[in-house]
Amino acid sequence: MRAVKRIPRILRAKSLNDLVVSAVFNNGETRIIDFRKIFADIDLDKKSAAGQLYNPEVFKKFNIKNHTLSWKNVEQEIPWGGTVRKLPFEIGADTIFKYSKPADNQGNIKIGDLIRKERRAANLTQSDLAKRSGTTAGYISRLENNKSDIEFDTLQKLVKHGLRKRLYLGIR
Repeated sequence: MRAVKRIPRILRAKSLNDLVVSAVFNNGETRIIDFRKIFADIDLDKKSAAGQLYNPEVFKKFNIKNHTLSWKNVEQEIPWGGTVRKLPFEIGADTIFKYSKPADNQGNIKIGDLIRKERRAANLTQSDLAKRSGTTAGYISRLENNKSDIEFDTLQKLVKHGLRKRLYLGIR
């Protein structure tokens, strides 16, 4: 069976400056997307109907629908069964994430980095931590490399039973 790669999805835009968007993704990261680079790479012609997206006033009227950026105010023509359909211009989650870069100084703690640090401080192997917490060494490895999400209950189990510590959580 072929593995499905999960692409982080955009949840909301935090800020907009010209054609650069700061956005929150479902993996908790704030990332910066420079749409000038996307438009250049997809050869978006400034003279085409979609070329009006180079205008910041038009660009800022996007919606996020199903983790895709969509502009109802900008149409594109798509060949469809021998005819041409006019649809809103859209940019998908895969392209958005590909062209995004992590925002500097997010202050975010990567859970995987924290788990690794605490596991090493307790002189435990990944296998030791997995056995204590009822999971697998492979899962611990994916967590520590920030390649897997973690549910809160699982985090509590890792901390309480695996690391034999207490978990503290705060919201600012």
